[in-house]
Amino acid sequence: MNNLSAVMPIEVLLVEDNPGDALLTRIALEDSKITVHLNVVEDGVEAMAFLRKQEKYATVPHPDIVLLDLNLPKKDGREVLAEIKGDENLKRIPVVVLTTSQAEEDILKAYNLAANCYITKPVDFDQFVKIIRSIENFWFAIVKLPPE
Repeated sequence: MNNLSAVMPIEVLLVEDNPGDALLTRIALEDSKITVHLNVVEDGVEAMAFLRKQEKYATVPHPDIVLLDLNLPKKDGREVLAEIKGDENLKRIPVVVLTTSQAEEDILKAYNLAANCYITKPVDFDQFVKIIRSIENFWFAIVKLPPE
């Protein structure tokens, strides 16, 4: 078990504009053996404001991991990923791209922008829950996350 999870919840930022997918992610994480605190923002502009603790996000917790959709309004996930990995204060936060896109160009671009992994969202509910639980098991229980 991750040392952080024994003391503090794992802070997750979900950047997802689909309310259904956000709800499914929340449901999948509720049964976790690890305490997970999920914050959700719906577009790339809000994601960067959250990560930089700007305006209404001034007191939010520093995320331990970001789950990032690519197809977002205002600023897409590719731009968000580039900003995160180009920012000295944010670049160590693991970013898991969680998107419907199976396009090879999106996969290559995400990895070229230093995504930590790329996962295609399944359309089936049970498979979606299984993917979220796999992310949880690997990133929250096995991986040693970087300190803030």
